[in-house]
Amino acid sequence: MTTCIPAGSGNLHYSVAPCRGQGYRKTSWVSGVAFNRCIQKELLWSCGVSKFLQTQRCNYSKSPFSENWKSFRTVTSSCLRDGSTKYFDFAVIGSGVAGLRYALEVARHGSVAVITKAEPHESNTNYAQGGVSAVLCPPDSVESHMHDTIVAGAYLCDEETVRIVCTEGPDRIRELIAMGASFDHGEDGNLHLTREGGHSHRRIVHAADMTGREIERALLEAVVYDPNIFVFEHHFAIDLLTCQDGSDTVCLGVDTMNTETQEVIRFISKVTLLASGGVGHIYPSTTNPLVATGDGMAMAHRAQAVISNMEFVQFHPTALADEGLPVKPSKPRENAFLITEAVRGDGGILYNLSMERFMPSYDERAELAPRDVVARSIDDQLKKRNEKYVLLDISHKPRKNILSRFPNIAAECLQYGLDITCQPVPVVPAAHYMCGGVRAGLQGETDVRGLYVAGEVACTGLHGANRLASNSLLEALVFARRAVQPSIDHMKSSKHDLGTSNWWSRPVVPFSLGSETMEKILLMTRKVRRELQSIMWEYVGIIRSTIRLQFAEQKIGELEAKWEEYLFQQGWEPTMVGLEACEMRNLFCCAKLVVSSALARHESRGLHYTIDFPNLEESKRLPTVILPGSSVKGTWSSRQLHKQPL
Repeated sequence: MTTCIPAGSGNLHYSVAPCRGQGYRKTSWVSGVAFNRCIQKELLWSCGVSKFLQTQRCNYSKSPFSENWKSFRTVTSSCLRDGSTKYFDFAVIGSGVAGLRYALEVARHGSVAVITKAEPHESNTNYAQGGVSAVLCPPDSVESHMHDTIVAGAYLCDEETVRIVCTEGPDRIRELIAMGASFDHGEDGNLHLTREGGHSHRRIVHAADMTGREIERALLEAVVYDPNIFVFEHHFAIDLLTCQDGSDTVCLGVDTMNTETQEVIRFISKVTLLASGGVGHIYPSTTNPLVATGDGMAMAHRAQAVISNMEFVQFHPTALADEGLPVKPSKPRENAFLITEAVRGDGGILYNLSMERFMPSYDERAELAPRDVVARSIDDQLKKRNEKYVLLDISHKPRKNILSRFPNIAAECLQYGLDITCQPVPVVPAAHYMCGGVRAGLQGETDVRGLYVAGEVACTGLHGANRLASNSLLEALVFARRAVQPSIDHMKSSKHDLGTSNWWSRPVVPFSLGSETMEKILLMTRKVRRELQSIMWEYVGIIRSTIRLQFAEQKIGELEAKWEEYLFQQGWEPTMVGLEACEMRNLFCCAKLVVSSALARHESRGLHYTIDFPNLEESKRLPTVILPGSSVKGTWSSRQLHKQPL
C-alpha cells in the first residue's frame, strides 16, 4: 500500500488517487506490495506517523581491528536460557557507526547484544572515505547546511528532520573526538574542513580519505572495554520476531544463524535496533561491502514496518573503473572501489576520453553539483560516446597535497600502475547508497513497537530524493543518539518472559538435504543473484522508463518464482535457512520494493529520473510510502519464516 506525503515541513499531508484490487479497500496489489492513497491532515513525520500507520495495518494473528577481538567477552549464563536462545535488554543488528554508537549509550542501562553478519568492522561505515559534514566554524551556519541538504534532496526532505540533524551534528562530532576519534587538523591546529559536491562551505570533517575506518576504530575500541556489550560476529539476522498486541505489532527479538557453526540462535530482547546498512548488492557494481544485501529493510518489511522512498538509489558518480587501469585486477572485485567525492571537492575535474571537460555543459556547479546530477551526466557521456568510463583528474594539484589528502586512493591506484599525482583516474558510476528505507520518526521509532532504526537502513526524511555528500555518517550519529532515551523507556516498561522464545517455530538448517543437493542449490542461487543484479542495472538504473520498470517487475517476479520452485523441488522447506538463500530472499524483497516505488513516482526528482515523466512536478513532491499488505499470497521472500505455510 503506497501513500504519498509532502515534504518540506513537519506537517505531512496525504494525497488521494483511485486504486483497485483486494485486501484493503481501494487497493491494487503490485509485486506483493499493496498500494493505496489516503488522506491525513497535519500528520507529523516524527510522532504522528506511528499512530496513523498503526490504524492502517492489517491484523496478523585484513583487518585493522582483528587484534582486538580476543578482548570481546563471551556471553555469560545470566544472558542465556539455553545454548540456542539468548536474552538481552537490547539487541543491535549491525556494527557500523549507528549500531555501535547506540550500543555504547544504552549499555549504561542494560545488557546489549551487537549482532553482526561478518567481522564487526565489516560495514558500510568502514568503507566511507570522505568524512562527516557538520557546521563547526563561521561563516558556515546551520541554515546554510539545511539549505544545501534540502536543495540536494530535490526539496523532498523533511524540514524538521533536516534542522535537527544539522543542529545536533556538531555535538555528535565532538563526542567522537572525546572518544578518541582522530581527525585531520590544519596548520593552525583547528580541524581541517573540506568541501564536497553540493556543499556551499567547507564543513567536512575527515581522517585523510579513510574517515569511516577511523570512526569505526574508535567506536570498536570503546565497545571492547564496555562490560555490558556482547558482540556476536558471523551471526546472520534471519527474521524479526514479532507478535500482535491488539492492533499493534510488537518486536521481541530476532532469529539469527551463526554462519561458522551453522547453528540457529534466537535473541529475545526488550528493544531491537536495526542498523544493518544498505542494499547495494541488488546491483552488479556497488561500492558496498558484501554484507549489504538489504537484510534489515527486508526483515522490517516482512515484520509489517512501513517502508519509504525506495526508488531513490544513489549511484556514486566516481567508482574506480578497472577497465581503464594500466594493470587490470586479476579477478573481479567483490565491491567497487570508491573514489571519494572529496577529490572533486578539492578541485578534481571530469573529462571524457577525448580529454574534454563536460560537467559545465550539464550544470553551472560543474564538478561540485550533487551526486545525482553528476552521475546522470557521466551516464549521458558514456552512452553518447559509447565509452566505458570517464576520467577524473586531480594531478594539477601539488603532489604532496594529493598524497596527504588521499593516501588510500593513491595506494590503491598505484598497485594497478596508475599514479594519481600525474595521471587521471578512470571512473564510472556504481550503486552506493539507499536514501529510502524503514520509515522512522524523529527518535528512530518505527510503527512496530520496540523496533528502532538508524543509519542507511532507515528513512528519516533527511535525504529526500538525493543524499548530500557526507550527510550519511552524520545522520547515523544523530539518530543513533536520538533513539537512546525512548529505547531505555521502552526497555524499562518491558519484561522478559522465559516462555517467549517458544512463541515462534524455529528456522531449520537444511542438513537433511545432503551436500550434493546443497551444492546444486548454491550454484542455482548464485546464478539467480547475477540475473537479478543484471535486471536491476539494465532496467532500474540511473535512467528509467515506465515500460522498462514494468518489464523489470515482470522479469523479477518470474525469476523469483523459478528460483523458489527449484528450491522446493530439491526438498527445501519454507522454514529452512542458509546464508546465501536468505540473502537471495532479501535481495528479491528489496528489488521489488525499489521497482514498485519507482513505478509509483510519476515525475523525475533527485535520483529517480524517468524519460516518461522528465520534469519535476510540485504536486508530486511527496515521499513514497509502502504500507504493509497481506502476506497470505506472498512469496517466500515476503513472509517471515514463522509465518510460512507448512
